[in-house]
Amino acid sequence: MNLKDFIRSIPDYPKKGILFRDITTLIKDENAFTETINQIVSRSKGIKFEKIAAIESRGFVFASAVSFILKKPFIMLRKKNKLPSDVHSVNFELEYGTATIEIHKDSINKKENVLIIDDLIATGGTAEAAAKLVEISGGEVAGFIFVINLFDLNGSENLIKKGYKVENLIEFPGH
Repeated sequence: MNLKDFIRSIPDYPKKGILFRDITTLIKDENAFTETINQIVSRSKGIKFEKIAAIESRGFVFASAVSFILKKPFIMLRKKNKLPSDVHSVNFELEYGTATIEIHKDSINKKENVLIIDDLIATGGTAEAAAKLVEISGGEVAGFIFVINLFDLNGSENLIKKGYKVENLIEFPGH
């Protein structure tokens, strides 16, 4: 199955000049969604980790299913002011603005290996912020798995240069 066939491309969303890669068409197809989860699970087999973290919100769709299958705890990395207890926060740049993500301070124990899953990597700003949250919490980033890599925006390449293990299921140009 070619997962690329299930990704819808929407020009000029959320702003002019951005070509948005929409995963809703993939997750609404039970076979494509199942194949995606199976591929993530398969790629995670070579990574040593105790917990799975995902970036709000589309990363939750994939990571929660993988967490269920692998019987691993699931940690939510959320947008600012969405978590009810004490948090660590990281601000970061997006290709179309700035944002903040947070993690509960008690989500990760010292030296725990955490696999980070998200739907897409573009420039890598969100992924780097997620890694910082894991590390601020005392954990170690075991690796990243992304459903989509926008290869010409160099996010995966930048993470690899920083020493992180990165897996991508499918690739598209970012523009």
